[in-house]
Amino acid sequence: MTFFLAQQSFGSFWSLVTMSGPIAQGVLVILLFFSTFSWAIIVRKVRFFKEVDQESQEFYGRFQSTDSLSTLYSECEQYSKSPLAGIFRSGYEELNHQIESSSSEVDSSPSMRGKGALRSVTGLERALHKTAQTEMTTLEGSLSWLATTGAVTPFIGLFGTVIGIINAFQGLGEGALTTIQAVAPGISEALVATAAGLFAAIPAVIAYNQFLSRLKVFGVEMDNFSAEFLNIMERSF
Repeated sequence: MTFFLAQQSFGSFWSLVTMSGPIAQGVLVILLFFSTFSWAIIVRKVRFFKEVDQESQEFYGRFQSTDSLSTLYSECEQYSKSPLAGIFRSGYEELNHQIESSSSEVDSSPSMRGKGALRSVTGLERALHKTAQTEMTTLEGSLSWLATTGAVTPFIGLFGTVIGIINAFQGLGEGALTTIQAVAPGISEALVATAAGLFAAIPAVIAYNQFLSRLKVFGVEMDNFSAEFLNIMERSF
C-alpha cells in the first residue's frame, strides 16, 4: 500500500513537471544540475576526508614511533593525502636547509666543525604555517560550490514559482471560470520549483556544515602537530 501511494505521488509530481511551461522546466533543469553536482561533491568529499583521517592517524603513529626523521621523510609519499605528512615534509626540508647553512658557516672552525644547528625557530615556524595553509586550502576544495548551492537554489526555485503563479493568474483572468479549481493546477505547477529548490539546497547546506566541522578538527590536528614538531626540533637541534 505504501509503495502504491509513493508511486502515485511520484506519478503526479512527474506529470506536474512535464506539464510545466518552458521557463519552469528550464528552472528545474538548472536545479537538477546543481543538485547532481552537489551530490557528486558530497560523495567525493566524504571518501576523501575518510582517507585523510585514516592516513593522518597512521602517519602520526609512525611519527611518534620513529627514531629516524630521514626514514620518515622518505616514507611521506605513502601518506600523500595526509596534511600532517605535508607539514612534516616541509619542516624537515627547512630544518635540513638551516642545518646545512649553519654547518657551512662553522666549517672554518675546527672546534665547531660538524655541529650544524637550527638557526631560526621562527623561520621553521613560518615554513610549517605556510604548508598548513596550503593543506587547508586543498581540504577546502569544492566546498564553495556547496555553499553556493545552499544559498542560491532556493531563490532559483522561488523565481520559477513566481513565474508560474504569474502565468496561473494571467490564465485565470483570461478564462471564464474564477474558482479555485481553475487556478489550483497552475499554482501546483509553480510550487514544484520551490520544492525542487529546497531539495537541492537542504542536503548541500547540511553537508557544508558537516564538512566545516571536519575542517576545524583537521586544523586543530595540524596546529598541534606543528607545535609538537617545533618542540622536538628545538630540543634536538
